[in-house]
Amino acid sequence: MTTGARATTAEVECMPMTAATRADARELLGAFLGDDEHYRASAAAYGDGGAGALARALDLFVARPEIGFVWLAYALERAQRSAVGACVVCRAISTSRGSVVAKLDDVTIRDGWQGRGVGTAMLDALAARLRAEGATRIDTACHRDNAGAWRFYGRAGFRPLDEERIAKLI
Repeated sequence: MTTGARATTAEVECMPMTAATRADARELLGAFLGDDEHYRASAAAYGDGGAGALARALDLFVARPEIGFVWLAYALERAQRSAVGACVVCRAISTSRGSVVAKLDDVTIRDGWQGRGVGTAMLDALAARLRAEGATRIDTACHRDNAGAWRFYGRAGFRPLDEERIAKLI
């Protein structure tokens, strides 16, 4: 591929994590939580607990799917299936919508797969699933300095709320 050329669009299959696909989620989310400069800039305020906390969270998602799930994207290429994207989705009740809404966190696409439609396919499939479940909105947060993520979310139809996400450890 020449510099500046866009990679071909990937064929993507999306699904919630199961006990059988937990290792894929651990790999993708572990890399994100460990390496993403924008996440790392806020990690102390979040109370980041490292690999142990991620393992506990994945166990909770398997045990308590009514609370939320990890959404995985698999690329189907050359008769192989490989995990290339992940995000975390938790359910909440919105008083402004009078319905269930979803909170989206830790959206990550494996290096080398950005710009190939994986993120778009992953969020489109997620929105369809959530809509079918009765959810009426997806909320997320984006580090103010992550220009690439802001462009991605804007193309996906997300709009700024002119609010700042804040956290308190308890």
